[in-house]
Amino acid sequence: MILLTVRNRLFGGIKVVIIQESILKEHQRKKNTSLSPLLRSYTQKVENVDPLTFFTIGNKYFPGKRFFWTEPSNETILVGLGFSHTIEVNQSLNRFQNIEEEWKRLLITNQKNQKEFKIGTGPMLFGGFSFDPYKKKTKLWSNFLDAKFVMPTLMLTVHKDECYLTTNFLYNKEEEIQTREHELNPIKDELLTEYNLPSETLLGQDFKMTEVMPEEWKQSVKEVTNKIKQGQVEKVVLAREVRLFFDNSIEITNVIANLREQQPLSYTFAFENGKDCFVGASPERLVKKENQEVLSTCLAGSIKRGTTLKEDDDYGNLLLNDKKNIIEHEVVVHMIKDAMSKACNHLEVPSKPSLYKMRDIQHLYTPVKGIVKEDVSLLSIVESLHPTPALGGFPKEEAIKMIRETEVLDRGWYAGPIGWIDSRDNGEFAVAIRSALLQENEASLFAGCGIVGDSEPESEYKETEIKFKPMLSALGGI
Repeated sequence: MILLTVRNRLFGGIKVVIIQESILKEHQRKKNTSLSPLLRSYTQKVENVDPLTFFTIGNKYFPGKRFFWTEPSNETILVGLGFSHTIEVNQSLNRFQNIEEEWKRLLITNQKNQKEFKIGTGPMLFGGFSFDPYKKKTKLWSNFLDAKFVMPTLMLTVHKDECYLTTNFLYNKEEEIQTREHELNPIKDELLTEYNLPSETLLGQDFKMTEVMPEEWKQSVKEVTNKIKQGQVEKVVLAREVRLFFDNSIEITNVIANLREQQPLSYTFAFENGKDCFVGASPERLVKKENQEVLSTCLAGSIKRGTTLKEDDDYGNLLLNDKKNIIEHEVVVHMIKDAMSKACNHLEVPSKPSLYKMRDIQHLYTPVKGIVKEDVSLLSIVESLHPTPALGGFPKEEAIKMIRETEVLDRGWYAGPIGWIDSRDNGEFAVAIRSALLQENEASLFAGCGIVGDSEPESEYKETEIKFKPMLSALGGI
C-alpha cells in the first residue's frame, strides 16, 4: 500500500484530497509466462458531487456501462461508470463461488492491505444474478447472463454525506499508467465540476401497455394451487409481466429520479448492459455485511395502503391478523433464520412482525441481525438465502422446479440478488423486485405473489397489479 500525503490542490475547480493509493497485483498464471494485468486503484475525497449528475454525464463517456445504487437510508450511494473488469458466469450452479473466486484472484497478492480503503470505495464489484440459471432463456434477457459483476473505471461513493471518487484500471506495463490517467483526467474534471443537471419528469408520458398472457398466468395459479393441496409443495411464488411501449427512448436518469422521490424507503438500483438497463426500487434487503455484522430482512405478506389514516391503519391491522399472510411470513422467517444461524455465531430476531409501509403497499416485516463467523463470506450468505420463500416458495428446491416448469415467463434478473461487494468483503444485496427491464423505448415490468392452498387467481392477479405500481409510476403511468 502506498499512502500519499499531499497538500490540497484544485482538481477541475473542486478541492480534492488524495487520501490513498493502492496497486494490486494478481499472481502469475503459469510458470515462464508474463504476469496478468495489474490493477491500479486509488480513491480521492471530493466535495459537492451530485450522484444523478455524475450518472448523467457518465453516459457521454461510458454509454451502456453505468450503474446506480442507493439504499433506503441514503447513507450509501454508489454510481459506477465504465467496466474496467467484468466477471460473467452462465448456466452454472456454482455461479456464486465462481464470482467470488475470480474476484479473490484479482485481489490475492494485496488483500492484507485492503483495510486501508473505506467501506464502499477502492476496488469493488457491482452486479447481480438471475433468479434461476436453468430456466429456459428467451431473447428478452439476452444481454444479461446468469451472473455478471463489473469493477467500474470511475465510481462515486457518497457515504454519510462524504464523497469519494475511486479510479480503477488494469495495465500491463508501468508506462501505461500515465497514458491511462491522462485519458481519464479530463473526464474526471467534467464529472466533478457539473452540478445538478436538470431532469425532465416522465409523469404524463403516453405509452401503450400489453399484459403478457394474463389468462395463462391465472391458469398457472390454479394448477399450482391444486398441487399444493395435493401436498407436493407448501408455497410457490408465480410472477407475471407487462410490456410498455413509448414513443421515445426512455431516459434512465429520469426513471431513477422518480424512483428516489416516490419510493424513498426502497433500494433504488440500475444496471446498464449495452442498450438494456435493469432498474427497480426494491423494499427488500437480502443481506448487508459490514465487517462482522450482517443483517437480513423477512418481507412477506402484503396489503394495499388506505386513502385515509384510519383506512390505512385498518388495512395494516387486517394484515397483522390475516392467517394466510401470517403463515406466508412465518415460512420466510423460519427459512432466513435457519440460513443465517449457519453463517452466524449470534442472531437477534423479533418474536412478531411489524408493518413496513411503502407508498402503494404495506408488508409484514421482520429483521434478522447476526454476527458472522470468520470463515463465512458475503456471497456465500447470498447463495444460502436465495431465493427466500418470499420470492421462490417452500420447500426451496421443489418450489423452484415448479416455477421452472409452470411459470409463463423468463424472469431473468427479476427477483434475483443485486448489489455490491468491496475488497474487504463488505457489501449489500437487495432482492430485485418492483423492477423493470428497459430496452430503448420499451419496458418489461415484473411482479409476483405467493401461491398457497387457498389462493384465488383473481385475488392474486389484483395483488400483482398493486406491485406493478411503483415502476408504472416512475415510468410515467398511474
